[in-house]
Amino acid sequence: MGGQASASGSFSGLRCTNANEDWMSALCPRLWDVPLHHLSIPGSHDTMTYCLNKKSPISQEESRLLQLLNKAFPCITRPVVLKWSVTQVLDVTQQLDAGVRYLDLRIAHMLRGSEKNLHFVHMVYTTALVEDTLTEISEWLERHPREVVILACRNFEGLTEDLHEYLISCIKTIFGDMLCPRGEAATLRQLWARGQQAIVSYDHERSLARHRELWPGIPYWWGNKVKTDALIRYLETMKSCGRPGTRPRPVGVASTQPRVTPCFRLGTRTGLRLYVKTI
Repeated sequence: MGGQASASGSFSGLRCTNANEDWMSALCPRLWDVPLHHLSIPGSHDTMTYCLNKKSPISQEESRLLQLLNKAFPCITRPVVLKWSVTQVLDVTQQLDAGVRYLDLRIAHMLRGSEKNLHFVHMVYTTALVEDTLTEISEWLERHPREVVILACRNFEGLTEDLHEYLISCIKTIFGDMLCPRGEAATLRQLWARGQQAIVSYDHERSLARHRELWPGIPYWWGNKVKTDALIRYLETMKSCGRPGTRPRPVGVASTQPRVTPCFRLGTRTGLRLYVKTI
C-alpha cells in the first residue's frame, strides 16, 4: 500500500479463499486514523445480478422494442438479455468475504409485483428481495464487527414516496445503530468506537431531506467501453479532471488529487468523498 491506501488485494480464486473478509481490521494501525475517503475501497458493479435467471421479467423501463421482441421471440431474446445483464457470479456474502466493501444496489418495484416486495434490477428483475438481502448483509457485519460497508441505493424504478419510506424504515430497522449518519468524514477508528459499520448512499433528494441516516448519491465515472485499452484511456483522461462530480480544473493548472483507479465520490454536500474501485 502506498501513500494512497489500497486494500483491494487479489481477487483470483475467490471461491477458494476468504483471506480478504477482514481486510479493514487487518490494515496497518497508521491507516486507522486516515479518513475513509482516502482509502481505496473495492466495490462490485450491479452487485445483485448473480440472481437473475431466464424467467425473470424484463424491466418495465426497458425499450418498447425490447418488450415486443421478448414477447415474440423469448427463446432468443432472454438468453441475450441475461448475458448482457449479469455482471457478478458471487452472491452478496461471497462478495463481502472476498473483500468487496461497496455494494451497487439498484432497487425496483415490479409493476405487477407484491405491494411491499422490492427487487433489484439490471434490465431484468432479480429473484432476491431487497429486505432479505439487507438482512444478509447485516448478519455478515455482525460476524465482522470491524468491517465497514457502503450501500449505494439507486435507480428506484417504480418506487412511490410510500415505498421509499418503507425501504428506509427497513434499512433503519435492519441496521439500527450500525448506520453511520450523514456528517463529517470518519476514520476507521472512529467508526469502530461508535459501532458504525454501514454507510447508506441514497440517490433520492426528498428522502435525504427527511432522513439524516442517509448520504447523498455518489457521482461516478462510467467508461461505457468495450475494449480494455479504450477504458484505460478514458479513466486516465478523467483522472486529470479531479474527482467525480467536481468541475474540471483549468488547463495547465496542476492537480492536487491523488492518482487513483475507477472511483466514486460519496457526499456532494457533506465533505466526504470516497474513492471506490469496482470489479
